[in-house]
Amino acid sequence: MGYIMDLRKVVGSSPLIMAGSCILIFNQAGQLLLQRRTDSNDWGTIGGSLELGESLEEAAARELYEEAGLIAGSFKFITILSGKDMYYKYPHGDEIYNVMAIYEAQNIHGDPKVNDNESHELRYFSLEEPIENLNPFTKHYLRRAGYITKW
Repeated sequence: MGYIMDLRKVVGSSPLIMAGSCILIFNQAGQLLLQRRTDSNDWGTIGGSLELGESLEEAAARELYEEAGLIAGSFKFITILSGKDMYYKYPHGDEIYNVMAIYEAQNIHGDPKVNDNESHELRYFSLEEPIENLNPFTKHYLRRAGYITKW
């Protein structure tokens, strides 16, 4: 997050528009890989913001490797989410309005492992039942992208 960190030095915690990618990784049983985040201690999707000169798909590939140690053979574009309901305030006070491209990773190589300091653990979850301690923003992503409809 070099670019965003540099901006934060200028604007502090004021709201920023932040473009990024969210990556959905499913195992053969159809369960979704989530990370227990270090900033909020809840379960969220893999993803993050763009760096200068990076495409949304390049950011997806980078974040997938950085956060889970995985490499995707390809990415299936799902949707782009934006607007006032994409507002998020981090526990430390930084505010953002996300413009988020949602991708589903295809042909995954490797075994999921915590690969950076952004998560405590990685685990697969079924989307058939509500997930305890799910990040509200992640729930919003999954609902808007059509992955959860029952809860």
